[in-house]
Amino acid sequence: MSSKVEQLQYLMSCLRDKEFGCAWDTKQTYKSIAPYTLEEAYEVLDAIEREDFDHLKEELGDLLFQVVFYAQMAEEEQRFTFDDIAAGIVEKMLRRHPHVFPEGDITRFGEPTMLSEEQIAQQWQQIKAQEKGKKPDGNSLLDEVPASMPALMQAVKIQQKVAKVGFDWPDVAPVFDKIREELDELEEAMKEQNRLHVEEEMGDVLFAVSNLARHLNVSPDVALNKTNIKFRRRFGRIEALVSAQNKTLTDCSLEELDRYWDQTKREGL
Repeated sequence: MSSKVEQLQYLMSCLRDKEFGCAWDTKQTYKSIAPYTLEEAYEVLDAIEREDFDHLKEELGDLLFQVVFYAQMAEEEQRFTFDDIAAGIVEKMLRRHPHVFPEGDITRFGEPTMLSEEQIAQQWQQIKAQEKGKKPDGNSLLDEVPASMPALMQAVKIQQKVAKVGFDWPDVAPVFDKIREELDELEEAMKEQNRLHVEEEMGDVLFAVSNLARHLNVSPDVALNKTNIKFRRRFGRIEALVSAQNKTLTDCSLEELDRYWDQTKREGL
């Protein structure tokens, strides 16, 4: 085998072999593997956020294994192969980067381009629109946003789609107003003690906040993940401080825990 990728493909075919393969691997389907794919993608993101590049290498391998797994199942069903996947993305990238590969010809790489970053972004969108062609009657603009996408990410994708047809605020100021409006409505729902209404209004708040993140060019998923990491770090320090006092967390009052929290912030954690 001439490459590690080919070895990986062969390994996957062995794991899926009906006679000598692994019983777990042979029974998997596209749907059963999908949650693992999402998990691996988030572990890649976690390694990037922690700048743990040794771990990143490992996690990227795990993510690549997911792609090879899907490709093996598809090849068994004579749908497509790993080479088809690679060929498809190469063709797409050549087509979408005519400023780098004139006329989609990889051999013409190196010819200078005069396009600005803004012009490149506009060109990218035009090419994508041409690829999709005219939408059939009855199809929604939002059909292209996967319903299985994580909720915050999905909210941003929905907002990006409708913004392209002009359904968007011109600047960030009205978004703050919308968040305040949704918070007021959430507070009113809480007074009603109607759980379904509270859930609905909470969703509206999160949608509005994700819209603010989009206007600020910030990924809400990435931003929240960074806060989760920061909270873990600070709470771990609180646990250490409490333990040093020969106490447990439940021995401490909220006021004591707040003081420890403030200490972790002063320590720059």
